[in-house]
Amino acid sequence: MSQVQETKIVSADATALGVFGLSLITFVASSSKLGWTSHDTTLVMPWALCLGSFAQLWAAAIDYKRNSYFGAIVLGAFGLFWMAVAFIWAITNGFFGIDPGKVDVSQFGYACFGYMIFSVFITVAAFEANKVFGVILALIVVLLGSLGLQLLGINKEFFGPIAGWSEFLISILGFYASGAIFLNTFFNRQILPLGKPMGWVKKA
Repeated sequence: MSQVQETKIVSADATALGVFGLSLITFVASSSKLGWTSHDTTLVMPWALCLGSFAQLWAAAIDYKRNSYFGAIVLGAFGLFWMAVAFIWAITNGFFGIDPGKVDVSQFGYACFGYMIFSVFITVAAFEANKVFGVILALIVVLLGSLGLQLLGINKEFFGPIAGWSEFLISILGFYASGAIFLNTFFNRQILPLGKPMGWVKKA
């Protein structure tokens, strides 16, 4: 009688890495928006590519294998966002020989609005994951809306600081979330709380 053996490949939870990538790039980018560092984005691009993009895309790929729907979609979407942002910064810095004066940055503003709409839906799900994720996604909605309006040239003096401070808060909450996920997963028990799901929407 033949025996069938099943081999199960277990992948580690890479969510902490993906969230850390988001936290670091928003931390660095917010320092520029708030005037703490130069507005020159040349040295921000490596962090956008390595942490904002590659770290989140890598984590998303692992979450796909683990059938972690939320992490795969959210980390994947924002990993691609930061890759696009890095290329936008490279173009506006003249890296590809394009005259920055001929670039219409308002197109980037519309891209921010598109991501903002997508993030509204994600926020609903994020609050059903945990409260920290929910607040982070709500702040991302604020950031993208403010940044989009700023790029369209609408009241830059007002929306610029809102974009900067919301991005800074995203980074701080993200550092906490990544640390909490890492410790809770490593010790297999709750070390740092992330807040229970809101329970607004019940899964079928």
